[in-house]
Amino acid sequence: MSHEELPIFELGFPGPLRDQLVAAVLSGAKTSTSALAIDYETEGSPLPEPGERAVLIDSDARPVALIEMTEVRVVRVGDCDLQHAIDEGEGFTTVAEWRRDHEKFWHGDEVREELGDPEFTITDDTLMVAQRFRVVSLL
Repeated sequence: MSHEELPIFELGFPGPLRDQLVAAVLSGAKTSTSALAIDYETEGSPLPEPGERAVLIDSDARPVALIEMTEVRVVRVGDCDLQHAIDEGEGFTTVAEWRRDHEKFWHGDEVREELGDPEFTITDDTLMVAQRFRVVSLL
């Protein structure tokens, strides 16, 4: 299967944050990410599975890397562990830093608009999809 036939893997929304996250993946610093489980429910998309491959795109929707999921867990936001936070490659040294940054993103206008809920708020019990991946090749 060619990379054109694989699902797209997006980090954040196009712009400076996505550019930063893609650069962290390409440098090897970022090997995990967090997504809201409700995103998958809202889109009617199945959760990724270990071994599944996808094409990471940049802010201009250009394919930049072929990635492979190595681990996918559905966990409560309140149960995010330090190793996952560190492996997100954004410089987090504590789970509290990870939580603050993700609350800011998940409570942002773009996420709330995507979910169709202008008051969306995460709690400790909100389910997230903790994903680990590896870069198979650059594109």
